[in-house]
Amino acid sequence: MKNRWFSPMLLLTTLGSAAAHFLTENESLRFAAACLSLVFWAALLGKATENVAHYSGERLGGLLNATFGNAAELIIAIFLVKEGLFDMVKASITGSVIGNLLLVLGLSVFFGGLKHRIQRFNSMLAGHNASLMMLSVIALFVPAAFMTGLPTKEKHGVSLIIAALLIIGYFLWLYFSMVTHKEELGETIDGVPDHVHEEKPMWSKGLSLLMLAVSTAFVALQSEWLVHNVEAVAKTLGWSELFVGAFLIAIIGNAAEHSAAIFLAMKNRMGAAVEIAVGSSLQIALFVAPVLVFVSWLLGHPMDLIFSNHEVAAIAVSAFIAASISRDGSTNWYEGILLLLVYLILGTVFFVV
Repeated sequence: MKNRWFSPMLLLTTLGSAAAHFLTENESLRFAAACLSLVFWAALLGKATENVAHYSGERLGGLLNATFGNAAELIIAIFLVKEGLFDMVKASITGSVIGNLLLVLGLSVFFGGLKHRIQRFNSMLAGHNASLMMLSVIALFVPAAFMTGLPTKEKHGVSLIIAALLIIGYFLWLYFSMVTHKEELGETIDGVPDHVHEEKPMWSKGLSLLMLAVSTAFVALQSEWLVHNVEAVAKTLGWSELFVGAFLIAIIGNAAEHSAAIFLAMKNRMGAAVEIAVGSSLQIALFVAPVLVFVSWLLGHPMDLIFSNHEVAAIAVSAFIAASISRDGSTNWYEGILLLLVYLILGTVFFVV
């Protein structure tokens, strides 16, 4: 990392988290230390992913950016599943989706719009993303509407089928966007292909892969320490699992996407910023959530895909306004404000329910 203060802070927060975990019994201190360390490791993970993406090519790089950008959320969720905290798992999935669609995209559109009056990106890709957002809403709404009264065994069986269908749909989307319609969905900036504007990587290919592996391992470690204390902290502060999972954990897990998307938008690479924000939320809804259903089954703690009415409504509202703003392939700073206002409205409501 270029910032001189980053490496010392990364080391300091990691040592602080280790000290809190092994030397104290204060769960609030442990949780806070793990959160702070996780933010820095998630940022390093994002930078490592960005460097690896440079060497792997534009389309594969986009997939890697989304996949490893969501590594923190996936790892946290797996540990939550292992502990049987299914309500918090679903809340964290909800928070990841709405956090990317409203907070990450909103900040990117706002700060990018302050520097560039109108920012444009591939309208065909924006239209497909909007359709996939609707699929995400449907995939969560249908189980919540029709499966609530079913016996537990049938809930799990139907959830596995829906999860498998969503995973198939997600991989077919990757094939569509990266193979059969690769050229049509490519990004340009002022008529020039996006890859021409790419900055030189900070590290060599080998060092980039090493940093990716190391940062992923430490994200996993800090996530495990965080999960061990999250339930006790939520009870101590009087916060609901819904609020902790949907906002606190989601913001921490999205730290890498926050910085990367905003900086890209400010460089007038709005297409790349939208791909990070919207692409990450789609991967969470269409791949990560279904994968967690199978992981929970393998761990012997089956989880269904029935989200609460609050969670479904929050995702539906987020998908609706994000699709409405991005479908035309252009953004301005005021549209970023609209996204952030919706995020604050949902945060306020989630805090009191």
